[in-house]
Amino acid sequence: MSSPSETPAAHKSADQSSVHDTDSLGPGERVVPTWTESLAKHASRPFGGPLGRHAVIGRHWFWSPMRVVLLLTLVVLALGWLQKSPCVQQYTDANGVVQLDWRGNKQFTALCYSDTVPLYTAERLDQPDTFPYRTSWIDDQGKPTEHVRYMEYPVLTGMFQWFNAKLAQGWVQIASSGWLPTAMTVIVYFDITALWLGLAWLVTAWAVARIARRRVWDAAIVALSPLVVVHAFTNFDTLATAFATGGMLAWARRRPVLAGVLLGLGGAAKLYPLFLLGPLLLLCWRSDRLSDGLRTLLAAVGTWIAVNLPIALVYQPGWREFFRLNTERNADPDSLYNVVSHFTGWPGFDPGLAPGQAPEVLNTVSAVLFAVLCLVIGWVAVSAPTRPRFAQLAFLLVAAFLLTNKVWSPQYSLWLVPLAVLALPRWKLLLAWMTIDALVWVPRMFYYLGVDDKGLPADWFLGTVVVRDLAVIGLCALIVREIYRPDLDLVRRAGDDDPAGGSFDGAPDVRTLRGSTPRHRAPVTATATAGE
Repeated sequence: MSSPSETPAAHKSADQSSVHDTDSLGPGERVVPTWTESLAKHASRPFGGPLGRHAVIGRHWFWSPMRVVLLLTLVVLALGWLQKSPCVQQYTDANGVVQLDWRGNKQFTALCYSDTVPLYTAERLDQPDTFPYRTSWIDDQGKPTEHVRYMEYPVLTGMFQWFNAKLAQGWVQIASSGWLPTAMTVIVYFDITALWLGLAWLVTAWAVARIARRRVWDAAIVALSPLVVVHAFTNFDTLATAFATGGMLAWARRRPVLAGVLLGLGGAAKLYPLFLLGPLLLLCWRSDRLSDGLRTLLAAVGTWIAVNLPIALVYQPGWREFFRLNTERNADPDSLYNVVSHFTGWPGFDPGLAPGQAPEVLNTVSAVLFAVLCLVIGWVAVSAPTRPRFAQLAFLLVAAFLLTNKVWSPQYSLWLVPLAVLALPRWKLLLAWMTIDALVWVPRMFYYLGVDDKGLPADWFLGTVVVRDLAVIGLCALIVREIYRPDLDLVRRAGDDDPAGGSFDGAPDVRTLRGSTPRHRAPVTATATAGE
C-alpha cells in the first residue's frame, strides 16, 4: 500500500488518467482527503479518525463518495431553507386577514430575506391571466419617474418563476378542498421554488463530483459551502450553476454538442455560463481541438437563440427589459465603484443622472475593465508553459466579471463555488473565503435596515465587501501561480492532466506564444503532503 503522502496515481500519465471515471478508479488511484487535508483529518476524528493504511476503499455496498456528497448537500440545503423560513410565516391581522409576517422588518433582522417572496407580487405573478414579457405595469405612477415595466429576468428564469407561480396557485386551489396542507400562495410559491433550486444545487454538486474524478471528495466543499446556507434560496442562481457545471461535465465526457446545449440553457437563465465558452475555445486552440470547441460554441449560441427568439419576436419590449434595466441601473451598493465612492467622497462617473438615464461612463468603464482582464486571462492561457486547466481559466474569467461589474448581487457568489472547487481544491482556503463571503450577508441586512431602525452604517457593510473582494483576488492570484507552476497544482500532482478538459485532457500543447511546437505534457510527479 502507498503511504499517506504519496499515491500510485501520481506516477500515472495524463493519457491514462484521462479515461478514468470515478466509479472505475482503483483504491490506489483515489485521493484520500483525510491523508492530504488537515481539515478533513481533524473532522474525521469523531467518526474513527483518518483512513487506515490497509483500509478497503470503494467496497461499501451503499455509502459511495457520491452518495455521501449528495447527503451532505441535502443537509446543508435543509439548513438553507430553515435560514429563510422566518420570512415565510403568516399571521392574521386585526381585520381577520391573513398576512405575510414581515412585521418589524423581520426580513432584515432575521437575516432571512429572499427575492423570491417580494418578486411574486412585484413581477405580477400573483395575478391571473398574466404571462411574463407580455404583461406590463406602471411603476411610480403619477410621478416624474413613471415608466412601463415588464419581467426583468432572462427568459428561462422568467418562465421558471411563472411556472412555479401557476403550480403554487394550483396547489392552493386543490388544497381548498381539504386534500392538501396549505398556506398563503406566496409561501407555497417559495417552497415550490426552493424545491427546484435545491435540486439544481444537487445537480451542481453531482456534476462537480463527476468532473473531479480521483478528487471526488472535493465536491464535499460544494455541499458544505456556507454560501449555500445563505444564498441557495436568495434568488434563482442555482439554476445557472446547474447548467454551467452540467455543461462542463458534458465537455469532460467529450460530448461537445450537449455541453453547448447546457451552456446555452444556462445563458438563457443567467448570462454567466456563456462566459465559459471563452476559456474553452482558447484551450481548444492551444491543443488543436478547435473543431470540438466550435461545435460547442454553435450549440450554445443556437440553444440560446432557440429559447429567446420566440419571446423576442412576439414580446420584444418585454424581452428587452432585462437588457434595459442592466443598462440603466447605476452601481449597486456592493460594487467596487460604490465602495470607492463611499470611502473617498468621489461622486462617481455619472453624477446627476436624470431618472431613467443610463450611466454611460460607468457602463463603458466597466466593460473596458472586463475586456482588459479578459485579454490578460487570454495571455495567461496562451503564455503559460503548460496548458492551464479549464476550471482555472473559468474561475478567473467569472471572478473578473464580478469584480469589474457594476452589480455583484450577493447570490452571484454561488457562481464561483463549483469553479473554485475544481480550480483550487485547497479546502481550508476555500472554506475561509466562502465563510467571509457568506458573512457579508449580516452587515448587508442591517445596512438595509437603516441606522434609524438600529441598523448599521454603510462603513460596516462596505468594509466586509472589501474583505470579500480581496479574498477573491487572493484566490485568483493563487490560481495564476499554479498555472505557471503546475507542480503546485494539487489536481496535477494527483496524476490528472485536466479532469474537465474533455478532448484536450492529456492532449499535446500544439500552439503557444512560442509558436507551433507539439509536445505532450509530462506527468507531474511531485506528491501532495498531508495538511495541504
